Amino acid sequence: MTPFKLKIVTPDGLIFDGEAEELIVRTTGGDVAILARHINYVAPLGMGRAVVVSGGQRRTAACIGGMLSVTQEEVTLVPTTFEWAEKIDVNRAEASYQRADKILRDQNASSTELKLAEARLHRALVRKSVASYK
Repeated sequence: MTPFKLKIVTPDGLIFDGEAEELIVRTTGGDVAILARHINYVAPLGMGRAVVVSGGQRRTAACIGGMLSVTQEEVTLVPTTFEWAEKIDVNRAEASYQRADKILRDQNASSTELKLAEARLHRALVRKSVASYK
């Protein structure tokens, strides 16, 4: 497959800067696969699994929020959170899931608390799922 320039940068810093043959990410409209010579494209990112194929190696990550930009020169992924599967702390994700679940079961929780707990639960589920790709 023909490689393209890929840069992944989060608020915490540069995660990846190199050549890739394929990028699969979850946008708010669904999963998108990017290959070399893709048309110019911009999309907001959702919460889900990201796959980067580089040098024939396939790596999986949890990718949450942010933007994807594709131009003729470069593909830029700017997620709010990006964690390679092998770096995910499954115990931490499980603890976050349990805290969110407890709030969602609380009949006295406010609508704001419930919305935040739903988002936390979804993030935890994504991280736990992606961790299985180690």
